[in-house]
Amino acid sequence: MNPGDVAGGAPGVSVSIVVPAFNDEQRIAPTLESLARICAVNGFRHEILVVDDGSTDGTVALCRRLQATLPALAVIPTRPNRGKGHAVRVGMLAATGSVRVMVDADGSTPADQLPRLIAPIVDGSATVAIGSRYGAGSSGTDQPWWRRAWSRLANWYAQRALIPGIRDAHCGFKAFAGSAATELFTRATVDGWAFDLEILALALRHGHRIAEVTVPWTDDRRSRVRPLHDLRRVLRDVALLQRSLKAS
Repeated sequence: MNPGDVAGGAPGVSVSIVVPAFNDEQRIAPTLESLARICAVNGFRHEILVVDDGSTDGTVALCRRLQATLPALAVIPTRPNRGKGHAVRVGMLAATGSVRVMVDADGSTPADQLPRLIAPIVDGSATVAIGSRYGAGSSGTDQPWWRRAWSRLANWYAQRALIPGIRDAHCGFKAFAGSAATELFTRATVDGWAFDLEILALALRHGHRIAEVTVPWTDDRRSRVRPLHDLRRVLRDVALLQRSLKAS
C-alpha cells in the first residue's frame, strides 16, 4: 500500500468520481482501474461516472466491457461533442456522492492522491478542493518548455483577472462537497476549456472555502493543447467570464 492510499482516508464516505472522456480508448482503462482500487483500499462507498463527450473511437464500448469487473462504473454517452465542461457538468449533476470528484481520463495525477484531495472536504475545512501542480513539494515529469510557459502565463492572467489567490485553475483533479457541486454546476454555463475558471470564480463569488492540495502529476505528451490558439482563447474566455459574472 502506498502512503497516499490512506492519508486523509475516511472509511464509509460516499464518493462520486466523474471522468470526462473524449477519444480516450487508449488510456482510460488504467485510470478507472486505479480509481476503483484506491476507493476499495480506503473503504469509500463510490461510483465512477464516465461521461463520454461524443467520442468517435471505442471509448464507450471499452468502458461498458470494464463494467464486468468494475461494478461501480457507469457510462453516460453524450452527443454531439460539446467540450469537457459540458461532460463534467453532466457528471456532477448526475452524481449522488457526498463528495464529488473530477478526474482526467489520462490519470495525470495518480489515483492514490484521492484521499488527500478529499480530506479538506471530509473534515469540513473546505467545500471545494483543487489539485495544484505548482505548490511547494509538487513533483512531476518534465514538460516541454512551451507547455510550461503556456500554463504559467494562462494561470497568471486568470489569477489577476478572475480568480485571485488560486495558483492552478486547470489541474484536472478537483473535489466538491455534494451540495457545493449541485449549486455551482447548476449555475455553470461554459462547455469548453474555461469551465474550470467559471466554476472557481463562482465558488469564490458564493463564499465557498477552497483548499489547494499539492499533487504529483505526469505530463501526457498526447495533450491537445495548442499554445497560440489556446492562449488567444484564454484571453477571450476570461474577458467573457468577467462580463458574464458582472451581469449576473
